[in-house]
Amino acid sequence: MPPSLLLLSLILILPFSAASSLPLHLSQTTHLRRPQSAPAPPQQYIEVARPLPFDSLTPSCILPLLSHTFSTPTTNATYSSPTNCSWSNAVLHFSAASNGSHRGRIAAVWLSSAELARTSTPEPTPEGTFWNFRKDVTRYASLLRSSNLTLSVALHSLVGQVSNDTYNANVTFLYYDVNKTDHAVTAPLTLIRHEQSSEYLEMNENPADLIVPISAPGDQGHWFKIEKESDSVSRKFQIPSNTYRAVIEIYVSSHDRDEFWYSNPPDYYLEINNLPSKRGHGSYREVAVKLNDNLVGAVIPFPVIYGGGINPLFWQPLVSIGAFYFPSYEVELTPYLGIMLEKENSLHSLGLEVADALPYWLIDANLHLWLDSNGDRVSAGPIEYSDPRIRLERESKFHELDGKFKVEGETKREVSGWVNSSAGNFTTHVYGKVEFQSKLMLKHGGKKVRVKQEVKVVDEVHVRSNLGHSVAEVARERRYPLQVRATVMPGSENETYWIAAELEHSFKEEKKGSGGLRSELENRQKCRGWMFVRDCQILSGAAATSQSYYAKDGYGCYARHVLADGGAVKNDTHSFVCAPTASS
Repeated sequence: MPPSLLLLSLILILPFSAASSLPLHLSQTTHLRRPQSAPAPPQQYIEVARPLPFDSLTPSCILPLLSHTFSTPTTNATYSSPTNCSWSNAVLHFSAASNGSHRGRIAAVWLSSAELARTSTPEPTPEGTFWNFRKDVTRYASLLRSSNLTLSVALHSLVGQVSNDTYNANVTFLYYDVNKTDHAVTAPLTLIRHEQSSEYLEMNENPADLIVPISAPGDQGHWFKIEKESDSVSRKFQIPSNTYRAVIEIYVSSHDRDEFWYSNPPDYYLEINNLPSKRGHGSYREVAVKLNDNLVGAVIPFPVIYGGGINPLFWQPLVSIGAFYFPSYEVELTPYLGIMLEKENSLHSLGLEVADALPYWLIDANLHLWLDSNGDRVSAGPIEYSDPRIRLERESKFHELDGKFKVEGETKREVSGWVNSSAGNFTTHVYGKVEFQSKLMLKHGGKKVRVKQEVKVVDEVHVRSNLGHSVAEVARERRYPLQVRATVMPGSENETYWIAAELEHSFKEEKKGSGGLRSELENRQKCRGWMFVRDCQILSGAAATSQSYYAKDGYGCYARHVLADGGAVKNDTHSFVCAPTASS
């Protein structure tokens, strides 16, 4: 292979951790460690997030459920709701530690085959690593109040076979009774729970009565594995005849050739330049939701970057946004209840697909259902429907290894349906809009690469009575922009390369609803660094990551600013005082 083609291949392989003949992730050697007079303690890794509103409260009860050292991909425990414990809210506490060298692992927790949380592992260190997170799992209350359920935890290897590593994981549930806690402490919780009518649309404030898993039955975890764009995974289901609301919640993560899908070039670019990389299909991916093979919704996943991604030195000890706490995605299916209830005792199918997928994606979903407690049956029907398929425009212009590739798309989705229950006849109108733009630019014979992606998602749900009165409404806007710049240059020694990279990405969300509900969140990271690499091992390097986190809602405000440099936190400040965001 000519040198310029080799360097381009390294740009497509090393900074973005894609694989042709090389490992997926770079590994760090002890050359970067400073001499120690005594053994260093294990490294704690951190994902910056807002403390849960229950963290300052005393739990009504604590259930340590699982403590396990992984030697196989999965482990199980039996879950039963704690007895003699009054609770309104529940939290999942996940903690883990590793003393090995294996990297690239993803884990998930399921209860009765319904996924509760998904997380990834940080890069290993010679001294060992440990990390933890807490997640509000109140929305799964219908399961958490049950007994003799199987809790499953999977630790899936993304990079080859597990060899000399040890992972210890612990799962604990904490239960809180907000209604019995001192009112002065929980005033914001009480306000949201009782005075905002849009709690009808808030899954954590008004949990579903029944959760139906759309997941796999295998012993390697309950996620489906999607290998290609034509793969369609689905499950048959039947809902109770008194269901008045339905929402599907999706968990998804990208791996292997699609781990960095947002930087993938078109297939013909790779073919014309005779490049060995199998990372192609362009830079657009979309998860489609199908009801009886009909498209009823779609989501574009937030690009979570794992611990070895782009430059592993970026993620020490701060991990990327969502790396420990993957987001899930909701699609309101209430307008389609007329279809799901049309025949008594009939089975329907919910399916998931990933547009333009390459190997591989891990995906599953939970169908949340709300039931009419005062009636055995509801009636429902559709009013209007518009095709939610996105329409893409693709532009490519390249000469040999240099070029520019652009993908733009926009879609609008509108659907309405009525449901007549014991509470009355209500119409749910759902509006959604997605705007997508991606640019991949290669310069200087493929030695420089730039990735720029913009995603904007708007979702609105309006519930009205048969007289046209507003019952509940909520509007949410999400944005997740991403920019990556990387330069690869050959080193002075054989098989060595110097790689410099910059990254900026963020997750932004604004929500408005009836009853004065309003919230905003901005979580942004900026990273900059370099590394000297041989055979996918970092011989030397340096990196710094700054992160700004701001959240404001009915619970109050929270802001945190963290700077990590040289593998250590240099500055960490936080505040519970409301202030405007630093940037928009």
